[in-house]
Amino acid sequence: MIANAKYVHTNLIARDWRSLVRFYEEVLGCVRLPPERDYAGDDLASGSGVPNAHLQGIHLRLPGCGADGPTLEVFQYSEMREGVGPAANRPGFAHIAFAVGDVVAARDEVLAHGGSSVGDVVCMSPDPGHQVTWCYVADPEGNLLELQSWSS
Repeated sequence: MIANAKYVHTNLIARDWRSLVRFYEEVLGCVRLPPERDYAGDDLASGSGVPNAHLQGIHLRLPGCGADGPTLEVFQYSEMREGVGPAANRPGFAHIAFAVGDVVAARDEVLAHGGSSVGDVVCMSPDPGHQVTWCYVADPEGNLLELQSWSS
């Protein structure tokens, strides 16, 4: 086991980082954590494995995590590779989840801000005495989000 490991951030590569940051601020209450990043040079290229790498972006404080909580790092490379679109059943990272008070209202807010629906809002009882209402939606760039609300 790695000693003193601590979860720090999740990186999201955006087609338009400024627009995507606004979405996460307006819809989910994320807060910018300056400074804005503008990285380039041999160290970035060497560390990322991307020749002539240049990226820009910022970290967002996630709602409900406090000042020392993990962040969502939204970056945009100056040269992008196209990839396959996100899917809930594709190997690798699939989605990020947010607890919300009202899943239907949160879904509507995502859709009103340029997001899209991926599945229906459903209620499940994963174990006796607990119920979760949840759905998958996509942000304006197609990244999957899970919106969830638990009750007893």
